[in-house]
Amino acid sequence: FSYIAWRRLTYTIGEQDIRVESGVLSRSARSVPYERIQDVSLEAKLLPRLLGLVAVKFETGAGGGEDLALTYLTAAEGERLRRLVRERRDDGQQAATSADPAASTSGNADEGADEGEVLFAMGPRRLLRFGLFEFSLAVFAVLGGLLQYVDMVTDIDIWNGDLWRGWLEEQGTIIASLGPYAQAAGATARLFGLALIGLATGTLRTFARDWGFTLTRSARGFRRQRGLFTRTDVVMPVHRVQALVIGTGFMRYRFGWHGLSFVSLAQDAGNESHVVAPFAQMDEIAPIVAAAGFHLPDERINWHRASRRHRDDTAIISALPFVVAAILGAVLAPLGVALIPLGLAIVMAGAQLYAWEFRRHAIDLEQIFSTTGLMSPTSRISTRQKLHSVEIAQGPLARWRGYATVHLGLAGGSFSIPGIPLKTARILRASILDTIAATDYSQIDAPLDQAFNTDQSGLAANLVAT
Repeated sequence: FSYIAWRRLTYTIGEQDIRVESGVLSRSARSVPYERIQDVSLEAKLLPRLLGLVAVKFETGAGGGEDLALTYLTAAEGERLRRLVRERRDDGQQAATSADPAASTSGNADEGADEGEVLFAMGPRRLLRFGLFEFSLAVFAVLGGLLQYVDMVTDIDIWNGDLWRGWLEEQGTIIASLGPYAQAAGATARLFGLALIGLATGTLRTFARDWGFTLTRSARGFRRQRGLFTRTDVVMPVHRVQALVIGTGFMRYRFGWHGLSFVSLAQDAGNESHVVAPFAQMDEIAPIVAAAGFHLPDERINWHRASRRHRDDTAIISALPFVVAAILGAVLAPLGVALIPLGLAIVMAGAQLYAWEFRRHAIDLEQIFSTTGLMSPTSRISTRQKLHSVEIAQGPLARWRGYATVHLGLAGGSFSIPGIPLKTARILRASILDTIAATDYSQIDAPLDQAFNTDQSGLAANLVAT
């Protein structure tokens, strides 16, 4: 039946859309216009890859459930289909210039469009170092999932509590018979083994996911290839990059390692962003940022921190549950127990007060920056031109205390700046809306000096009405 269903699966490349028909007893058809296609990616899992087959996925920006996929095509046919769909989409976006005589030579230029400069790549040594920072205990989750099938193939009832209780008592008796030094050595060996398993699991997952990671910059945009068992080939046009996210981890940050992601309408394995440099130093990230049309903040940028009232409220709210627990412990528990939650309350409040130093934002003539995080800071960068809306949100406490959260409308992602003084939030909104109102979005893919409508200098009428 699967073979018959595969035989009945057909696709048609039209002038305006791609049409896919499927079904044996009941036929269904779906067509997607080229202008709705955000990205065309190729994915080859292990078995199809051995057979020379790929899955072609059309990202529409409407979520994974609404995307279109063709499984499976030959690798050559998949690459040809991807090129053809991109050409039709680009032709639709550039119909006004189709009469240009130079357009007749675009076909020859497109043959090498996907070949370009390598911006970032990771070899085995870099992957090994990356894997050491990707500590994971996922193997125990897999083993836990397999345990529920043990009673189907053996006589062991894993859900029998008496079985586990007896086993624990037996092991406890053996451990108690050992000396204190042997017990300490055994505990150390267990912790060392657990750490070794976590490091090995993280390294194996990293090699499987990012083997052969290569990011290139071509005439069509950024092309990312990676994967050992499942090989993915994704191309992201430059003009569809809405924002940048630079993240890190607790240990990685101490050694200067960061990860760079692009935010776009297309999704990357269910995430809102495409990882383009998962493990890199800042001097390696800077050229990628520049190639995407962004720039990193320099020493001249004027950073602004969140409101001090927001800092104090956050510290009090984070410590309040532990203070309540300390009061209950002082009344109901033995003497001294209340000191534990009280100490945790002090630690939480102190952490929030210190984190305020790293919770900041900045804005210049082209971009807006935001940084959050104490142990592992995360930075977000977006161009003012590509923001769609600005919202000022206040809860009851924020209204009383005079601060707000600014939500920036970003296609394919989220961008929020919490705890800004209300006056500053209104100034920030007016500045961004001025840029939005002065932008001719019909020319959004044109050069920057053509994208701004000079006839709309100052505040537009709709901005004044707002």
